[in-house]
Amino acid sequence: MAVIKNHKTGMWEVRTYYKDLTGARKQKTKRGFAKKSEALEWERNFKLKENQSISMSFKSFVDIYLTDLESRIKRNTFLTKKHIIETKILPYFGKRKLDDIRTSDVIQWQNEIMMLKKDNGELFSPTYLKTIHNQLSAILNHAVNMYGLKDNVARKAGTMGKEENKEMEFWTQEEFQAFLECVADKPISYYAFEMLYWTGIREGELLALTPADFNFEKKTLRINKSYQRLEGKDVITDPKTPKSNRTIVMPDFLAVEMEDFISSLCVSVLHCIP
Repeated sequence: MAVIKNHKTGMWEVRTYYKDLTGARKQKTKRGFAKKSEALEWERNFKLKENQSISMSFKSFVDIYLTDLESRIKRNTFLTKKHIIETKILPYFGKRKLDDIRTSDVIQWQNEIMMLKKDNGELFSPTYLKTIHNQLSAILNHAVNMYGLKDNVARKAGTMGKEENKEMEFWTQEEFQAFLECVADKPISYYAFEMLYWTGIREGELLALTPADFNFEKKTLRINKSYQRLEGKDVITDPKTPKSNRTIVMPDFLAVEMEDFISSLCVSVLHCIP
């Protein structure tokens, strides 16, 4: 390995060699360090990471954890986990050695997280606090199971927050009809809420529907995809869970309404073609 200063940029950089999974020797260059000490710290962590040493920094292990995880879970789930890690966990443990984090450190971290407030001044909900703790525990559990860390100190410390069993509230048919009258002059909104109310599908499932998903002879609706907005892009993904792939029987009146609505859309498109 070599730590050198780039005199053109005035920044420090590290050049090193490593072996990939096939045993091939490859070069790794990391640039952009303002101080030599920062470059040396990165070099040290790189060596520990390559040797899979549990004395690496927590931040270095998080890089491994996210790489191991990324291809195994849905993109939106991965991004949610990554956000929690970067905003609620790394600022506290990032520079610590993985095997140097103690149970008491986790308890102090919990106390600080429980005092954090959202932009509106409210404390985080017990459910979200539990989600944050579970993410730290998942990282350390991965280190225990896959990389030889002795203990999961987050598990020893115990969780913070708790699951909240919120009672679901539903509109009565009378309440729904009163609402529909307010959007009766907006066809897209009207039929969207009709679909949501009478079929029970999720918003993302609704937004991913195409005419091919409707079978008006059988009066059924196929759910096999979902719409999401990820990293500033419109993305069509699989439904939330495997069981979410399903066929729904529509009420007779809804099937008629949707067939008429989709037909009107097709006619409008044809009229727009020169």
